[in-house]
Amino acid sequence: MELVNYITWAPNPEIFSLGPLSVRYYGLFFAMAFLLGYYLVDRMFRRDNAPEEWMEKLFIYVMVATVIGARLGHVFFYGWDYYSQNPGEILMVWRGGLASHGGAIGILVAIWLYSKLVTKRSMLWTMDKLVIAVALAAVFIRLGNLMNSEIIGSPTTVPWAFVFEKAHVHNPEIPRHPAQLYEAISYLITFIVLIFMYWKTNAAKRQGLIFGVFLIGIFATRILIEFVKENQEAFEETMTLNMGQILSIPFVILAGVLIYQSFKKPLIDTAITGKQKRKK
Repeated sequence: MELVNYITWAPNPEIFSLGPLSVRYYGLFFAMAFLLGYYLVDRMFRRDNAPEEWMEKLFIYVMVATVIGARLGHVFFYGWDYYSQNPGEILMVWRGGLASHGGAIGILVAIWLYSKLVTKRSMLWTMDKLVIAVALAAVFIRLGNLMNSEIIGSPTTVPWAFVFEKAHVHNPEIPRHPAQLYEAISYLITFIVLIFMYWKTNAAKRQGLIFGVFLIGIFATRILIEFVKENQEAFEETMTLNMGQILSIPFVILAGVLIYQSFKKPLIDTAITGKQKRKK
């Protein structure tokens, strides 16, 4: 097959190493996602006069929930046959294996607890802010996947196809869809739409609207892009919809419910007043 017109992709996922310490693009992008996310959400918390300690606690809740949820998501959704026989490896996160749907579920559980124990406000008050940062983080995560030559697309002859020379698949010389870029671009568009909605419209006063649009932007596009991606596990080969698509459907349904309800309810003032508000 003629490969002249295709993009040969074989970057070293490691930026540099110092003895046993290795700095990789994926880890760098992951850290950047958390730092930028912290900055963005903090600005929104300031806008609503939320106490500073709320932001500090939110960072811990989300960071822990993302890692635990993504790891357990991979274990139960994609690798249970293996991990049920090797339970000691479930905690070995450094060996790889994180699932975005598991991370999403973990964050939902964490924000439910956070709302009950910290803010004493609706989950949607927090989620409408947090998902803007999560959309941006998703961009960085998929760019990290690109640098790792993982989560690659299915074979194709489109002129922008990538030849993932370091991908762990049969026939890595075959040109494939750069599915990581497709997702990164769609998530970036989602982020731009959400940040515009929050700062330039009254969407924040329609509780749940921003969260609902986020779910559409992330999970509806995920369902579509999965059609041009390699399945992550062998058991998915016989499925009409793969695991990623099946797990995305409930989130899309939830999005429809949230958006519908946001227009049925009256506008609210999201600012914190009284003893809970941020001290000047």
